[in-house]
Amino acid sequence: MQAPSDAIPVPDALAYARRLIGSDPTRALAQVREVIAVTPHVGEAHRLAALVLRRLGRIAEAEDADLEAVRMAVHDPDMLTAAQAMLANELHIAEPILKGRLKAEPTDCAAIRMLAELAARIGRLPDAEHLLRRVLELTPGFGAARANLATVLYKQNRFADAVAELDNVLTDDPDNAAHSNLKAAALGRIGGYDEAIALYEELTQRFPDHAKLHMSHGHMLKTVGRQEDSIAAYRAALAVQPGLGEVWWSLANLKTVRFDETDVAAMEAALGDPAISVEDRFHLHFALGKAAEDAKEWAASFGHYAQGNAQRKAQIDYDADDISRHVKHVIDSFTPEFLAARASAGHDAPDAIFILGMPRAGSTLIEQILASHSMVEGTMELPDIPSIAMREGRDHGDVPGSWVAAVRDMPAERLAELGAEYLARTKVQRKSDKPFFVDKLPNNWLYSGLIHLILPNAKIIDARRHPMDCCFSNFKQHFAQGQAFSYALDDVGRYYADYVRLMQHIDTVLPGRVHRVIHEALVADPEAEVRRLLDYLGLPFEEGCLRFHENARAVRTASSEQVRRPINRDGIDRWRHYAPWLGPLETALGDVLPAYPQVPPLR
Repeated sequence: MQAPSDAIPVPDALAYARRLIGSDPTRALAQVREVIAVTPHVGEAHRLAALVLRRLGRIAEAEDADLEAVRMAVHDPDMLTAAQAMLANELHIAEPILKGRLKAEPTDCAAIRMLAELAARIGRLPDAEHLLRRVLELTPGFGAARANLATVLYKQNRFADAVAELDNVLTDDPDNAAHSNLKAAALGRIGGYDEAIALYEELTQRFPDHAKLHMSHGHMLKTVGRQEDSIAAYRAALAVQPGLGEVWWSLANLKTVRFDETDVAAMEAALGDPAISVEDRFHLHFALGKAAEDAKEWAASFGHYAQGNAQRKAQIDYDADDISRHVKHVIDSFTPEFLAARASAGHDAPDAIFILGMPRAGSTLIEQILASHSMVEGTMELPDIPSIAMREGRDHGDVPGSWVAAVRDMPAERLAELGAEYLARTKVQRKSDKPFFVDKLPNNWLYSGLIHLILPNAKIIDARRHPMDCCFSNFKQHFAQGQAFSYALDDVGRYYADYVRLMQHIDTVLPGRVHRVIHEALVADPEAEVRRLLDYLGLPFEEGCLRFHENARAVRTASSEQVRRPINRDGIDRWRHYAPWLGPLETALGDVLPAYPQVPPLR
């Protein structure tokens, strides 16, 4: 008979308990509990208790033991060292500690969760998800891990899955504002606007001094067209935090707000505060650029836009050569022979209508026109095509366009599977029984060949706008995320030129596959261009498409307020006011600029 655990060293007592698990789990449990009674802070003892309880079929007790082991991690020197390293973002220190721990203790849920956080920080989101699901398999009641999983799912654009996990988290912790905030954001991405707005209203009442909650509330109100309410929410945020640059830019980004002298003075005062963050600073420059533009102070306006862009560009890692290489890879691979060998291999559903091209080229207007047709549902800028492409390319090297090699190597039936996956992923965005829906992600132009292969019956619309107007509109637009090309005039010019180069190739190898809408032509003769567009889609003409501004649907993009007005030419030739400073843009555009089609003047 072994001595009681308090009479021998704890490691020996636990080792003895481990040896008993196979032959006498009841006795092993008694031994472990003796150790816990004497040294309750030893996480290994609680994990061993969980293991024995699972062997005995006492699953609920096992989960409780695992949760207790997690709580005891705060007393573990190695785990404290790893946690401190994570806090200092010294991931190279934390990683070997955590992996060493899991080699010795594969069921240490605290270590698994921390390793998942590390994976998420370096962008390995699928690995983080796998680790967190392992944690929840062991301890379904580990609410913090479930909340982490919801965040990882959100970052992977799996918003419905994130909401499902957050529902579970909020059942156990209904007063957690951070979880409610994330749920509201996720709901907004799947069209659950009413529930999201209700959540934000509750949160802003509970936390009236939380400026960013008011801001998020304003974003959601803007999306559903409640412009005055959104302005009120933004102003409430500024009342709490006057220097919050993103709110000032959000007001400017409505495109309908005109800042008065008091507003400009408040922004300039905030900009003069050396303590404000870089993020606040560049947002303020973009907002002040818009204020000066409205006042027709072109030099001052460009100065603010230039400073805002320079500060934002300093924060990001963007290499225009990567896009050029990506485009070259597609052009070199998507030959007529390559496409002919895979003709009709994809999924045959005709449901999707893709609107792609440059941001700020009129794609939201085209979507609003189509969403006003009785047979077409508007959704939003869906991330699914790039997500599928990047996933498929992951095993073919971390280089631009690696998905092309994956497509080249995959069997024909895989193309149909990817088409079916896309339709399944986007189903959550479809709220009606209309037969067609719009996916309006401009940057899908890079994946136009992939779209053709996986969905050969889908329609593809290229929204194109004058290079100077389009590129300068990108330069003066601060995007909430992505569009890293837009923060330097030469970068945006090169991006536009690469886009045109790829679409010319698609026109050559797949003649007639893509329908092009020239923005200036649409503005000059809306009915003729809408009829041409609907003919391409095989849809009957409907007068409602010309009254698109009466459509009350939610719109998430920067053009949300513009498409709620009748068609106009306000943005045409706007760049000419800034011509003295746009030399780098013209140079970067090269031959694209003189080749742009001439359009008759507005009637």
